[in-house]
Amino acid sequence: MTGIPEVQVRKHKVKKALIQGGMGVGISLSGLASAVANEGGIGVIAAAAIAFNEPDFRSNYTEASIRALRKEIRKARKLTKGKIGINVMVALSNYADMVKTGIDEGIDFIIAGAGLPLDLPELAGDNSHTALIPIVSSGRVARLIMKSWWRHHDERLPDAFVVEGPMAGGHIGFKPSEEYPDPKDNPEYALDKLVVEVLGAIDSFCDEYGIDRNSINIPVFAAGGIWSGEDISRIMRAGASGVQMGTRFVTTKECDANERFPQTYIDTKEEDIVLTLSPVGMYGRVVRNEFVDKINDPEVKTSPDVCPVHCVKTCKQDKGPYCIFSVLISAQKGKFKHGFAFAGVNAWRATEIISVHELMMTLEREYEEAEAEAEGKAQAMG
Repeated sequence: MTGIPEVQVRKHKVKKALIQGGMGVGISLSGLASAVANEGGIGVIAAAAIAFNEPDFRSNYTEASIRALRKEIRKARKLTKGKIGINVMVALSNYADMVKTGIDEGIDFIIAGAGLPLDLPELAGDNSHTALIPIVSSGRVARLIMKSWWRHHDERLPDAFVVEGPMAGGHIGFKPSEEYPDPKDNPEYALDKLVVEVLGAIDSFCDEYGIDRNSINIPVFAAGGIWSGEDISRIMRAGASGVQMGTRFVTTKECDANERFPQTYIDTKEEDIVLTLSPVGMYGRVVRNEFVDKINDPEVKTSPDVCPVHCVKTCKQDKGPYCIFSVLISAQKGKFKHGFAFAGVNAWRATEIISVHELMMTLEREYEEAEAEAEGKAQAMG
């Protein structure tokens, strides 16, 4: 056994098929990203509201954001020779600026979610270095992106997909229903099923356009609820080429948030990982606290915050009880009186703060044990 396998994404050979999830605001910056890259994974800097520490972020948000992203990419490059990416939400008001800045800085990967990145190849230009990776929630969305890129961008295809299920932390691309108040309980949204859907979408696209499936390489990374090496083994046996993990990296020493942020994971219980409707129009998975109870209680009357910057295009903060930008900055700084921590469904399983190296070694060991067990069962059956 050799542990978590490598994966090829565009021209990049990644030693460990693991993407560290891009967590904003300021949870995954150069510190966490470089530590993961040093362990052979893809370290990711979250571009969302990255300018929060810049002195002029309120008065000069556009330029401050570009400056802050450049700083973080360059810091990461000084700390690692490994693979570095940026996570850019399509819904950001400065989405195009963040993509172009990443391209200018020679970033290895751009991972784009929270919307359809239909213009991502155009923004990336003729750059041949940077791999473009959309985040999708279904095979239907994956197929839509492939068709659009192929038709409108010189037969370009995504270099990989991240398929993210409803067990993920932060904003999720799934809505509650009457039958399933929490989408994570809907069997139609099981992660292994979503992975198979996306793989099927790639196959059917190739069939429709007469493309030899073996001639293209579009690895699929599974995300949302991946916690252990056993989870990695299981989802890769379902067809994924790798995984994206965010929540598990929060409780590491290299996490870029104030130490009180990961401590909320260690202190929480399973039933305290809940959903709340964000002003951006999506549900977010968070750690419940007094502030969350307040904004989730329809009987509690609150006044909208003053929006310092219009960071997300879809935000209706003027009609809601809080500003998502301000709330997440407060959380990043460990101030939870007016903030909350985004978290995946397994955040309650965290028991201690460890280094990224220790975490990666644990995941490797668990993966090898799970693979050995699966191999043993296969041999016994046959």
